[in-house]
Amino acid sequence: MDLPEVALGAWAWGNDGTFGVNYTENDLKEVFDEGMKNGFNLWDTAFAYGMGQSEKVLGDFTKNYERDKIIISDKFTPQCEDGTPDAMKNMLENSMKLLHTDYMDIYWIHNPMNVEKYTPMIAPLYKKGLIKSVGVSNHNLKELKKAQEILDKDGIKISAVQNHYSLLNRSSETSGILDYCKENNITFFSYMVLEQGALTGNFDKNHPFPEGSDRANSYNDKLEKLEELNKALNEIAQKYNTKIPVIATAWAINKGTLPIIGVTKVKHVLDAKEACRIILTDEEIKYLENTADKLGISTIRYWEKEMK
Repeated sequence: MDLPEVALGAWAWGNDGTFGVNYTENDLKEVFDEGMKNGFNLWDTAFAYGMGQSEKVLGDFTKNYERDKIIISDKFTPQCEDGTPDAMKNMLENSMKLLHTDYMDIYWIHNPMNVEKYTPMIAPLYKKGLIKSVGVSNHNLKELKKAQEILDKDGIKISAVQNHYSLLNRSSETSGILDYCKENNITFFSYMVLEQGALTGNFDKNHPFPEGSDRANSYNDKLEKLEELNKALNEIAQKYNTKIPVIATAWAINKGTLPIIGVTKVKHVLDAKEACRIILTDEEIKYLENTADKLGISTIRYWEKEMK
């Protein structure tokens, strides 16, 4: 499967309260079309994003394209399962219906809750051709290896790992997960590269995130400190005649990961395209990482953990 350098994320399309902004299909249609026009045909979603709302919106757009022109990345979330022995199959079938497809290009186990219980459920779905590639998300190295050990019994290889990875959270790197992925030809998808907008320069102590949103609760008290990192990102951006989010995304690409960039505006797609052309120097990468490390900020969210 040929993957673009960046995946476009539809988490915010679910209007689940995380972002503090509600989007309509009218808002998002031109964003989807712009993504496709620029070669970004890998779209990441999950049933958990608005309990099917993100999938429905994405499906309303993808149904107008030939299926082999779209790469759909979707997820099974254990916390949303229906309590039956066919929980994963049922969630997958519901998601496929919403997305107007009869298979998923990549299907992820969204988190490592009860690895021994849920991992084996994906094998029969893969063997039936309902899933083309298997991924695991939010797994630490031990959980990742355990999942692979379980899937080995059915001759299935994990082909993708998706974890929170940004200048402010490099625990998937320091824990050895990135190295493990490289050694085993696994694509590492980095999500929250822009920390849900905190690393774009658009928010600071005088321009906080929407009150009452998960973003506000997680980042508003850190925005003053983050101004230093955004200043460093802007310094690099000026050298390349570009913008802060472009450099933060380019950093993730330059680190050998495939970033998932949430897109709710056409300019987000264009920034992703711009990021693909930028090759940062080792010195620039080190400067950004050192600046971030000195802040001593943790952006690990309530559903996550430090990867060890």
